[in-house]
Amino acid sequence: MAEFSTSVKEVGDINVVYLKGYLDAHTAPVLENTLSNLIDYKKYSIVVNFKELAYISSAGLGVFMAFIEKIRENSGDIKLSSMSDKVFNIFDLLGFPLLYEIFKSEEEAVTKFSETKKLEDR
Repeated sequence: MAEFSTSVKEVGDINVVYLKGYLDAHTAPVLENTLSNLIDYKKYSIVVNFKELAYISSAGLGVFMAFIEKIRENSGDIKLSSMSDKVFNIFDLLGFPLLYEIFKSEEEAVTKFSETKKLEDR
């Protein structure tokens, strides 16, 4: 069976979720649990780093769709970063760039949250 894991790092008010391995129907519950835990703790500013993700299936994509509404209802967002061309092409094919902001680097995604917060605080 394919290996998959997540880890989370706090960067100020933002939580960065690192994906590693193969995200498919068998491993999607790992990501679901990670995102559920963040929501349980009212952590709604999330950057997902795909740098070490080798593969994503439609079931993996579905996890993001399952949580985005709840997160946005709480003034949060999920920003995606550091995708390989192969993974980005899957997201692009299914129209995800219209629904999610996708950044080349984790730092860009984190900075975007910071910029948005500064504008809201005005």
